[in-house]
Amino acid sequence: MPARNDPPRALAGGLDVEDLIRAALAEDLGERGDITSALTLGGRGPPAAGRIVAKAEGRLSGVEVAARVFKAVDEGVEVLVRCKDGATVRPADEVLVVRGPAASLLEAERTALNFLAHLSGVATLTARFVAAVAGTRARIVDTRKTTPGLRLLEKTAVQHGGGANHRIGLWDEVLLKENHFAMGGPDHARLVARVKAAAPPGTRVTAEARTVDEAWAAADGGADVILLDNFTIAGLAQAVVRLASHPRRTAFLLEASGGVSLETVGAIAHTGVDRISIGALTHSAPVLDLSLLLDERPA
Repeated sequence: MPARNDPPRALAGGLDVEDLIRAALAEDLGERGDITSALTLGGRGPPAAGRIVAKAEGRLSGVEVAARVFKAVDEGVEVLVRCKDGATVRPADEVLVVRGPAASLLEAERTALNFLAHLSGVATLTARFVAAVAGTRARIVDTRKTTPGLRLLEKTAVQHGGGANHRIGLWDEVLLKENHFAMGGPDHARLVARVKAAAPPGTRVTAEARTVDEAWAAADGGADVILLDNFTIAGLAQAVVRLASHPRRTAFLLEASGGVSLETVGAIAHTGVDRISIGALTHSAPVLDLSLLLDERPA
């Protein structure tokens, strides 16, 4: 994954972030452009200055992407970053300052805010989950339940919130789930061992388990991560205790998944699991409220 304050240049499937920005702008501007600004200003309008400010407390992500939106609309727009990705903001904090033709700022406004508000929402929700498990060994990790086309940006936002990334896609990690065991054979130990032996060197193998016996068998087969899916909190605690005596315990991680909320994540973490995967980080994060304010008399 990219460094914490640097959005990825290339996305899955060869799509570049600049391509994504251009597609988002084309969706908004169409063939006729911003007709409201053109009719109001009679062209590009006067020089203007504006500030993106936070209207709620949260964690930022997508600041650099938003800055690149303004540059994509008009390379001459000046952008000054006040708060970087990963920073915590409070109401009225300035995030970006922009200067350029008024029409350029207005054309970029909504697309820049859409990226910034959504990605900051992911980072903010992640930070809340991370805070809820502070003092335990558990790491908060994401899933593949992402917005199509935005996966790496959303997974970078999870990093900005203090979380960690699960596999990026189907290509970089083996994750044997219920359907794979149904089709490939119900013997967890045998299937995990067979897949691990055939996987490219260095490929992590995760195996889902619905019972402690399945988890033990997956450990016997050589799983690197055992995903305890939809266990009760009491069931997780029992699984952690039992698997502590497995000869390979130091060689695999225990991951809890399924129905995790801010109300339950602390109790889940205190069972002693190593990771907690949460799809809601990316598929249900509310946006962080931000707005662009144009100065009436820019300096």
